[in-house]
Parts: sequence; structure tokens; C-alpha cells
Amino acid sequence: MADTIRIDDLAQPRLTDAQRAALEYGETLSVDFSEDAILNAARAQTGLDDFGSDDFRERLAILREDWGSDNELYGLNRIVLQSYLIRYAANRLLIRDTLKKHPEILEQKIEQPIIVLGLPRSGTTHLVNLLAADQRFHSLPLWESYEPVPNPRETRLADGTDPRYVRCAEAWERMQQGMPLLAAMHPMNPEHIHEELELMGPDFSSYNFEWLSRSERWRDHYYNTDQTSHYEYMRDVLKLLQWQRGTTKRWVLKCPQHLEQLPTLMKVFPNATVAITHRDPVAVIQSAVTMVAYGERMRRKKIDTKRIVEYWSDRIEHLLRACVRDRGSVSAANSLDVLFHQFMANDMAIVEQIYAKAGLELNTTARAQIDQFVKDHPRGKEGRVIYDLNNDFGVEPGELRQRFKFYFDKFPIRAEN
Repeated sequence: MADTIRIDDLAQPRLTDAQRAALEYGETLSVDFSEDAILNAARAQTGLDDFGSDDFRERLAILREDWGSDNELYGLNRIVLQSYLIRYAANRLLIRDTLKKHPEILEQKIEQPIIVLGLPRSGTTHLVNLLAADQRFHSLPLWESYEPVPNPRETRLADGTDPRYVRCAEAWERMQQGMPLLAAMHPMNPEHIHEELELMGPDFSSYNFEWLSRSERWRDHYYNTDQTSHYEYMRDVLKLLQWQRGTTKRWVLKCPQHLEQLPTLMKVFPNATVAITHRDPVAVIQSAVTMVAYGERMRRKKIDTKRIVEYWSDRIEHLLRACVRDRGSVSAANSLDVLFHQFMANDMAIVEQIYAKAGLELNTTARAQIDQFVKDHPRGKEGRVIYDLNNDFGVEPGELRQRFKFYFDKFPIRAEN
């Protein structure tokens, strides 16, 4: 049985010497969040200068200004956040350049994808990994999602390894050095099947930025903006990836954000098969806020656990109210509701139901590939985190659960603990 992990220093972290040294080093560095600094760095990396439509600058400005003016951020985290913005800007240049040189890419079709969506921490990652083990599908590994287009200034290593893969592996190693328990909560190794919202990053869109650092301005802008164009941008990057791979296959995708964007998702992917996972929101929140608070030890000088749980409780409620409101926008013939407790009890039974909905045979080869994935990636191998919402965040689970009665009334979810 995997070791259990109890993180009892979320509000007042007990840092190691290595963690303190890294944070102290970060304070000696200056980080420039100006538009010129970010875009010029992207230009220098790629040798390109055509960013396409300028509408992204408004969205970039919200992030630059909020993150750049947040005095509670450690210098080390400011460097990380700046690097995200530079990477997205560089990706935007590379994507734009490739589409200009090869307009035929947009003629590619993303046919009948299988899209997994559900709350964070509700089994979506495990489910998409099972599906992605079937080699008849395209899927999105983390390293490729971070840099979907190779930089023409780079070449593969002598052993054939893509430098993008190397950078992703090195980033994961650094993350584990600073936050060694992260692997037990949310592994980010290069082969990890990631969320396609990462492909919206070069358009400076998606709710992913809320996970990187707090910005209520960003959340409110996202809430008040039609996301259709950003979903179309993401779809076009999927076309580019498919073109680069040289084969047309069905995609398996997954993203919690789709819960609050169901009409938009179906507008952009009208022939998708959709699997929606459902789990007790309180279990989701206690897992999510523990992960966020744990990460804050390397990001923020003060950790406000009350604010963290309030923010993410609100955020989860927004996702779920939109899901309840819009669930009917996806036809029953092309969708499936997946209850977490049933999925955990028999994951292959759920996989079989999804294949049936998608009109695809779960053949002997696919079953063998999925079985091999399960053997190679036993769940909980990095340890099992014990969550304590009451002691760590001052929130009584039963009281918080009452807030989500509307969701329990809609779906037959089983309350946990």
C-alpha cells in the first residue's frame, strides 16, 4: 500500500535549507513584466516578429499588471510567471509563422474527438490517460502542449531527443526540488497527458492563469468574455499538431474549464463525444485547495488559507452552476455522465461505455494497451495525501456541502467523508 502523506504546515511552511536558498536567490533578481520585455524576449527566442491580431495585448496586460504589482510574490515565482508569458508569446509567434507558411493546415479536420470534462480532482486525468493508452487516438503530452511548434533555431539532441521534451523534464525536476510532495497530488512529468487549454495560452486566454497566480481581474475578464474565438484558436493548434504528426486520428482531450463552456465547446467541436465526471464538490475543493496552498510556499511570502478556500469554493460553484444550466446543450446520444464512485470501483466499465457512445470498438489491442498503462502507472505510487479541510482551512465539510445542494439535486453523486 502507498505511504500516506499528511501536510500539516500549509499556513506556516517548514522550509528546507534548499527551499530557503532558492527563495533567497530569487530575491536578488530583477523581473521586468513590461510588454516590451516579454515580447522582445519572445522575438529573440524565435527570430520572428508577427504576433498576428493585437487583441491579445489587452489580455496580456491584465496578467502583466496584476502579477507585476503583486508585492507578496517571491522573486523566484515572479521569474516563473514571467517565463510563462514569454513562452506563450514565443509559441504565438511560432504558431502564426507556421500557419502563414502552410495555410493548408486549417483544412485539417478534428473529427469526432472524445472530450473528458469534470471538476479538477474528479478523475478526469485518470480517465483521459486510460483512453490515451489506445494508440488509435491522438492525445496531448505535457511537453508538446507547452511548446506545440518546434523552434527552427534548435536541433534535436545527438540521441534524437526533442529539446522541448528536455526543457519540460528539467522544469518538472525543478518543481519537485521545490515542492517534493507535488508528485503525489498532480504529477507533471513530460509524458503526462495534459489539458488542451494549454493551447489557448498563446492566445492569452483560459482559466488556467487562475491556477498560476491569483488575479481577480483576470477571472472577471474571462467571465465577461465570449470564449468562442479562444476555443477556435485551440482547435486550430490541434490541427497544426495533427498536421505535424502526419496522421489523422481521433483525439482524446480533457479539461475542467469545459464545464462552464459547454455551449462553446459543442459549437467548436459539434461531433464530439463528451464524458463528464461528477464528484462530491467538497472532496474536490479540499484536494484542490491543499494542492494550491502547498504550492504557495514557493510562491508567496504569506499564505492566506482562508482566501484560498473561499476563492476556489466560489470557482468550483461557478463551474458547477454552469454545468447544471448547460448540461442539456449536449445530446444524450453523444454524452455520458460518469459518477466518481462508480468510476473508482470499475474504471474499465466506464471506458467501455465511452467507447460505445463514441461508436468505436474496444478491441483486444486497445485493451492490452490500456492494461499495460495501468501496470506501468499504478495509482498512488507516489503516496496518498490525507486531506483535512477543517483543521487546515477552518471549514466544516458538511456545512460547505450544503452550498452545493443544487448539484446533488441534479446528479446522483455520493457524498464523501
